[in-house]
Amino acid sequence: MIKKKIRESVEGAVKNFWGEIKELNFEVEKPKKEIYGDYSTNIALVLKNKLNLSPLEIAEKIASKLRDNTSIFSKIDVASPGFINFWISTDYYIENLKKILELKEGYGKLDLGKGKRVLIEFVSANPTGPLHIGHGRGAAYGDSLARMLEFTGYKVFREYYINDKGTQMNVLGESVYLRAKELSGEKIQFPEDHYKGKYIYDIAKEALKLYPDLLSLEKDRAIEICRSLAIKLILEDIKKDLENFRVFYDNWYSEENLYKSGKVEKVLQVLREKDLVYEKEGALWFKSTIFGDEKDRVIVRSNGETTYFAGDIAYHYEKFMERDFDVAINIWGADHHGYIGRLKAALQAFKIDPEKLKVILIQMVNLIEGGEKKSMSTREGEFLELKELVNKVGVDATRFIFLSRSPDSPLDFDVDLAKSKSQENPVYYVQYAHARICSVFEKAKENGINELSWENVDLKALNEKEEIELLKKLEEFYEVIESASISLAPYKITYYLLEIAKQFHEYYSKHRILTNDLKLTYARLGLCFACKTILKTGLNLLGVFAPEKM
Repeated sequence: MIKKKIRESVEGAVKNFWGEIKELNFEVEKPKKEIYGDYSTNIALVLKNKLNLSPLEIAEKIASKLRDNTSIFSKIDVASPGFINFWISTDYYIENLKKILELKEGYGKLDLGKGKRVLIEFVSANPTGPLHIGHGRGAAYGDSLARMLEFTGYKVFREYYINDKGTQMNVLGESVYLRAKELSGEKIQFPEDHYKGKYIYDIAKEALKLYPDLLSLEKDRAIEICRSLAIKLILEDIKKDLENFRVFYDNWYSEENLYKSGKVEKVLQVLREKDLVYEKEGALWFKSTIFGDEKDRVIVRSNGETTYFAGDIAYHYEKFMERDFDVAINIWGADHHGYIGRLKAALQAFKIDPEKLKVILIQMVNLIEGGEKKSMSTREGEFLELKELVNKVGVDATRFIFLSRSPDSPLDFDVDLAKSKSQENPVYYVQYAHARICSVFEKAKENGINELSWENVDLKALNEKEEIELLKKLEEFYEVIESASISLAPYKITYYLLEIAKQFHEYYSKHRILTNDLKLTYARLGLCFACKTILKTGLNLLGVFAPEKM
């Protein structure tokens, strides 16, 4: 990690000249123009007031100390008003290439988490219908985030919270019941706010098949049967769709079981004992404003029913106080934005650090097909199911494109582009780079180059501009992984892989890998192997395959 090495070198030089200086916050960044080197720092500008010296004087002093380190720096100069510019030695990048060839898929691994336990709760779609493409974006994000955190030293636990209690479940049961009556020849009035998709008819058919006397039962009993069957069948479909999407969970956590276990009542009692609730208009209110929420929240309605929030308080209490997770990450739809403050307020009521809860909001997906934007509505049954999209474009394209933008930005998913075999299709472009490298090694075998022992290869034969640029980009992998992990942003890996693929394709188009010069050929194969390794590792973190042939 060259930025880290530069920072450490600069800090060492500062300490050498001026001793320990507290709160030394300075930047090490890539300059916008190549004439200012590979990296630049503003350390001298930061220190000018602390040391009562001119920035140029400080910069010259630090630069004079660092110029001796030729294993990292090939050149260091100072620019007005006090920037220090660094040119990194090619030898440093060659040594890093050796590291990739030695560590292979282990290159990029970090121990940021040091074994901390992280619970990622994601998708958690209500079992009222099939998963749609919006759920798919959350699934890809949560799963990739889990892979990435495991890669950086966290112990990750994946969980799906099943919202199988409440009004929407009763509406689901009644929707199936009414369709069963309709299928049996009765004329019905189907309410506007009920679920209307074809899947409701399918569940109704199954209900009539399993319970031939369904419609002769007392209505409430019949609706309860329809409700239970619908939840069971929809959850089975959800699990199957997620597994086909390469998403697997450690636990499926039922909201209904949370209530049956008495955990919700237990938490409400704790709040009572802490004098953090009060009664008003027949309802029980949580004093969430004490902890920074904009208003107090109802947790038990005047009719005695608990609110959804009460269950969520108990669920998160259980995450931290009973299961002892160090961090909990919730991946929610963007419409839950207003919910974060009240939940963090609830955590503070139990003296749980609210920063232990991280919430990532996923913006909507706009589906574009044939140049037209499609509309979606779950209750109307007008939505594209995740499995339909996967059937159209494949798991790899779906996951990669879902991970191609920050979650706080809406995503336009162009189906035609995702199916195309062109460099405009980002997943094809990256996978093709990997497959292209594999074909190079196949040709090498045909030419009699089989087992390569990288320690005997003279990698210093790599000196073309495109080779040096690739070496620089490969070195950034650790930095990308660290940044993506700390900011919970797997899409940064997607951006990086596109850059690697672009640089490799450009390199491949300009230079022959298998040449008449065996020394050069071996060196270029080493560079290709490193590119292949990073591409495969990065794609695996996204849950995308790295094909050897395309």
